[in-house]
Amino acid sequence: YNQGQLVAAVEQAQALKEEYPGAFIIWNILGAAHKGLGSIFEASEAFKKVTELNPDYAEGHSNLGATLKDQHKLEEALASFNKALAIKPDYAEAYYNIGATLKEQGKLDEAVTSYNKALLLEPDNAVAYNNMGNALQEQGKLEEATTSYNNALLLEPDYAVAYNNMGTVLQEQGKLEEATTSYNNAL
Repeated sequence: YNQGQLVAAVEQAQALKEEYPGAFIIWNILGAAHKGLGSIFEASEAFKKVTELNPDYAEGHSNLGATLKDQHKLEEALASFNKALAIKPDYAEAYYNIGATLKEQGKLDEAVTSYNKALLLEPDNAVAYNNMGNALQEQGKLEEATTSYNNALLLEPDYAVAYNNMGTVLQEQGKLEEATTSYNNAL
């Protein structure tokens, strides 16, 4: 799995889970490999098994939430992320995922709050800054969105998506030369 050989990881995990059906970590690897291959339903089923075998494994609940979000089961996803946080209150990834899910639901204020919680725990998360910028932009808070995109770019100077998003905000503000520069940086 760590070498990116996801098909082989699925095959190995399938064989190992037959021999060790109660080993939640094997089920977790199986779920992660399926998710990496785009087999979201299979990943979700594996992560459900992880949470059954070890209900105190925060990462299992978070992983399940991510697959539920991918299936557009947003309320179920939020419940899984919140279970992860109940187990591990300082779990930045769960806060990030809650933010992404809330944004998808159109709950932008709550999404920004969740992204901020993630960033308090993991201040070097450029993706969280970028996605928070998207939520702020949707709210019409263009200056705050610009700050958020700048923070993402300070952490990852080659982050093309953040440059593109910055270009959009600058364009909305009528700053066309700056927008063009940002779009060119994205390219």
